[in-house]
Amino acid sequence: MSDFGADIIKASNPSQKYKQTIEAYKFWNNGQITKIGSPSIVSRPGRISNLKILPTNKMPKRRSLNTKSGVIAMLHSIAHIELNALDLAWDTIVRFTDENMPKEFFDNWIQIAKEEAIHFQTISQRLKDFNSDYGELPAHENLWDVALATKDNLLTRLAVVPMVFEARGLDVTPEIIKKLINANQLKSAECLKMILNEEITHVKYGERWFRWICLKKGKKPEQTWKILVNENFPDVI
Repeated sequence: MSDFGADIIKASNPSQKYKQTIEAYKFWNNGQITKIGSPSIVSRPGRISNLKILPTNKMPKRRSLNTKSGVIAMLHSIAHIELNALDLAWDTIVRFTDENMPKEFFDNWIQIAKEEAIHFQTISQRLKDFNSDYGELPAHENLWDVALATKDNLLTRLAVVPMVFEARGLDVTPEIIKKLINANQLKSAECLKMILNEEITHVKYGERWFRWICLKKGKKPEQTWKILVNENFPDVI
């Protein structure tokens, strides 16, 4: 499974990432795969060749959701976030296999990987409804940079990725959904509602296992979370 997960992260074709993730999820849940294997380290995820990666401060300004171009830009941004989240889920699975986590931890994260893959596929299809496609607009890799910054410690990874950056998405998505509804973009709004409901569970999984590790190590979860976030990303809380 570790080689399988690493191969998914390294795959440059998003459709391949999606298909292999769905396949791995089925294999894991029907018992065809029962072990994760040795840790696998991937420095950068694969990306399609036509995707232009820019620094955050060079990204185009957000456009109004009352315009077609604005909706396309928003959908493209979300598709890229979901693809990064897919790679991050697999990285959490294959990078930290020597942490002696219970099988249920991997159950949860393989479920997350599967759902992130579906999120990406759903938004990509919505882009096609607008005669657009993933890769036609620039994107940034901030979320993967966070993965690299938390690559050496599972507790830090859980504190920062699901409990800060993914939780932020829960805060902003309802307002985006409201704007889409006001712009009569009802199908796109429904896509985001589905994603929001599942992302709530993802954040809960992150908090659950963060607390589990803290208690196992005799640490206070709330105090430890504040310390780890302040040490690594002091500007986010």
